Amino acid sequence: MIETNSSSEDRNELAAEIGLAIMQWQDATQAYDEAVGARLGLNMAERHCIGLLHGGPQSAGAIATATGLTPAAVTALIDRLEARGLLTRTRSLEDRRKVVIEATETTRELSARYYGAIAREGEKVIATFSDAELATIRRFVTAALDLQRDQLVRLKAEAPQPR
Repeated sequence: MIETNSSSEDRNELAAEIGLAIMQWQDATQAYDEAVGARLGLNMAERHCIGLLHGGPQSAGAIATATGLTPAAVTALIDRLEARGLLTRTRSLEDRRKVVIEATETTRELSARYYGAIAREGEKVIATFSDAELATIRRFVTAALDLQRDQLVRLKAEAPQPR
């Protein structure tokens, strides 16, 4: 349940400004990611796969689930990225039937080149906020991510609309 704190006109205006800023942030992020992808010759699924590997090694099945691709499409995607030296594929030590996919040093270098400045400048922005403000921002971002993920699950569960 969402708690509301007040309903003043100023609050409504502030909420509208935040909503617009979030949409613009999403658009700017998508445009930047697409520009990086174009520069590196990567499509959206390939960028998504590499982004998943930023968090650590993944199984091919986890990549399929996250990208919504079929296992065969993920295998082709992994083949392409491995051929370009952007990831490695090894057998799991725990279960030889499973494949572990990891980013390469080349991928880490490209990530640092194209996203490192954003991370460094973002740290400077974060440093301008108090601990209490950061706690509020964390609470908001976490709630917004939960909302977005819930809506994605709902959308995927709906029957497709006729065209």
